[in-house]
Amino acid sequence: MTSTSNSRLISLDVLRGLTIAGMVIVNDPGSWSFVYPPLRHAEWNGATPTDLVFPFFLFFVGVSITLAYTKLVNKGADRKEMYKKLITRSLKIYFLGMLLWFVHRIPGVFTDFSFGDVRYAGVLQRIAVVYLAASLIFLNTNWKQQLKIGAGILVGYWIIMAFIPVPGIGMPDLSVPKLNWANYLDSIALPGSMYQKTWDPEGLLSTFPSIVNSIIGMLAGFLILSETDSSKKIMKLFLMGFLMFLAGNAWGWVFPINKHIWTSSFVLYTSGLASMALATCIWLIDVKGYEKWAFLGKVYGANAITSYVLSGLLTMIFYRGLNKSFMSTLTEMGVQAELASFLYALIYMLIIFIPALILYRKKIFIKL
Repeated sequence: MTSTSNSRLISLDVLRGLTIAGMVIVNDPGSWSFVYPPLRHAEWNGATPTDLVFPFFLFFVGVSITLAYTKLVNKGADRKEMYKKLITRSLKIYFLGMLLWFVHRIPGVFTDFSFGDVRYAGVLQRIAVVYLAASLIFLNTNWKQQLKIGAGILVGYWIIMAFIPVPGIGMPDLSVPKLNWANYLDSIALPGSMYQKTWDPEGLLSTFPSIVNSIIGMLAGFLILSETDSSKKIMKLFLMGFLMFLAGNAWGWVFPINKHIWTSSFVLYTSGLASMALATCIWLIDVKGYEKWAFLGKVYGANAITSYVLSGLLTMIFYRGLNKSFMSTLTEMGVQAELASFLYALIYMLIIFIPALILYRKKIFIKL
């Protein structure tokens, strides 16, 4: 456990916290049968607000890596000790993801458990892998090399996904979920069960471009540290984001924006929006001092992963009939089903906020 310092970038905590709050809301509706379209993932190509949440978080992970590790490197921290800590942290996050899978399936685990049914991929699992990869890249390269690595991954992924024939299928068809390399590699190499039966949105090949979200975040962190003038820093960060947003949209004409296979255009599109959001929040919070509106994000951001894990664990309690009772009560009162479902998700997010607030008030910041 550690405490925050006065030099901490408050806007980063706020945005990281708001993304976790967003994850809780979109993951926990009152009923999956009644969800407003913006709170669902795009069925295939395209992006909804819900599709922004995960890549935003990975972008902020990258920013945090630069801000935290630059300080450690400048202080002369032992590299071996740093490697040990980041590997340990990655393993903790990964196995927390596995724990959530087991907790959600406790009845089946005790009755007909099989390792072939385990889902080894997932949100926390991908965060763990991306954090480890991005951290190792940061500690062994400079920002120019990071830029080249990120660009190389995005272009290489585009070439593989769009132009190289898939065994048994032929040329990839990015308008169909199963006719691409990400699906093919998951089907032959990803152990256990998969979220979409034959492929996984957090699968093997699509993890590589997701690492670039954090690499771009690392570059944004470098810009934040290297520019001392606040106005120029904000302008450069916003301009960087705007150009990426435009590039992502343009690339999307030939390589569609798609979260399910985490296309290169999706990386630029989401990183651009995240960069502009960070620039805006730095101006509002760190420069102008408008913090009151962001309290919920600040609290969630102080213990982001802990709050997310807690939300996953407590679904064992709140989704054993409580959601159905809530939905039936409100709909019988005349409340629209989609609104009732959203209100349930909002209330659940505020329930998770309570333990996060207790930790925040007691200055307990859990570092996994």
